[in-house]
Amino acid sequence: MKIAFIGLGNMGGGMAANLVKAGHEVHAFDLSGEALAKAKEHGCATFTAVPDAVADVDAVVTMLPNGAIVKSVYTADVIGKAPQGALFLDCSTIDLATAREVAALAEAAGYQMVDAPVSGGIAAANGGTLTFMVGGTEQAFEKARAVLDPMAKAVIHAGAIGSGQVAKMCNNMLLAIHMIGTCEALALAEKAGLDPQKFYEISSKSTGYCWSLNDYTPAPGVGAASPADNGYAGGFASALMLKDLRLAMEGASTAGASVPMGEHAKAIYEAFVEAGNGGKDFGAIFTTL
Repeated sequence: MKIAFIGLGNMGGGMAANLVKAGHEVHAFDLSGEALAKAKEHGCATFTAVPDAVADVDAVVTMLPNGAIVKSVYTADVIGKAPQGALFLDCSTIDLATAREVAALAEAAGYQMVDAPVSGGIAAANGGTLTFMVGGTEQAFEKARAVLDPMAKAVIHAGAIGSGQVAKMCNNMLLAIHMIGTCEALALAEKAGLDPQKFYEISSKSTGYCWSLNDYTPAPGVGAASPADNGYAGGFASALMLKDLRLAMEGASTAGASVPMGEHAKAIYEAFVEAGNGGKDFGAIFTTL
């Protein structure tokens, strides 16, 4: 397939490279010359304008920072510029209202579109082991699988358009709550006189089991290897976790859902990021305890 890939940041660059490895012809665009150079090294054809990148392709994948940019790119440079039969896949994490609005605009112009946000982080993007949560019609989902499979360990149809964004905001709200609880438990164990490694060995095999403890332990030198062992560099930036928590709170407000733990998690990450820690992995919340 010919696939346009718009947005080659920390996640998008690795994702585009995996599409090339799978044998697809990838037309890459980014505002960063450095990102374009890396994409070219990985076998992508590079473009300096979105309309040129999406011309004559079978699918358009976007991985962009926020809803406003997603809407701008699709309305100005993708809808009406890509061939009529092209499938649109937005893998950005954005607000639900914008995801649905952009999809409606695309469908009104005769295109099929899915929202397909991801879980897994930079390592999974590079390794082709992301989880995609896909919203859209059954027909659009089946077409999307051929594009998403080379980048994924799992591709799951969440439901109608926008359902992927709902799944992502709920998943990351839960992840933030788990991470804060894991950090508190590790800190309490140590301060109460229990070796944190012993706590990890016990709780990781008990009812305290969770991904944040078992697979991404936020205490340096304890349990599973994670960014904590590298000064909290790399991984999933706290600023991005805060972005996702804000989207979840916006979604909760719109849906009339009560999320007191989510609200508290947002407040904790807000204070952490505002203190200048936005670039640190979200497990670095451990250092505040």
